[in-house]
Amino acid sequence: MKKLLARTTAALATAASLVLIPLAAAPAQATVTANHPGMTWSVVNKGSGVVQPSSDAVTNPYNGDTPASATLPVLCLRVTNAPVPAGITPTFNVGWARGTVAATPPVQGTTLTSWAVADALCVQYYGPGWRMAEFHDGRYGADLSQSGGWSFWAHGYLPENTRFWVAINDQIANPWN
Repeated sequence: MKKLLARTTAALATAASLVLIPLAAAPAQATVTANHPGMTWSVVNKGSGVVQPSSDAVTNPYNGDTPASATLPVLCLRVTNAPVPAGITPTFNVGWARGTVAATPPVQGTTLTSWAVADALCVQYYGPGWRMAEFHDGRYGADLSQSGGWSFWAHGYLPENTRFWVAINDQIANPWN
């Protein structure tokens, strides 16, 4: 009986060690954080039911201008192909976004680990069809067929004296870069 007990104990110990080896060898899961400066915009103009978020003297669309440790709202956009309102003439530098903008509650840039994460925040707060606004969302030209940059008009309301996280698709100026 002692021999059987000893064999059983040894077999269980061996089995347990084999099970624990992969767990001990697996690396600990690291928390992913964004740490690159991100590009930010502010409101530079507004009208009746429309607002113009834009780059300004602080904005750096090439390398980002705000540390990822900052806590700011994400600028969200829902493109609905809305026509250009009277009184707005879209240009390359100040286009028409063809929709509505809104801002999320402030989030720390370190949480913006990918563009998809930022888009998901917009969907979380405003619903399907919303995404993070991008530097080139302003449209101009015949049938708004051309994309500009630096600024755009859109329907909506945004708080003044606030900076917003805005994406850029062709530079390393996003917190996730």
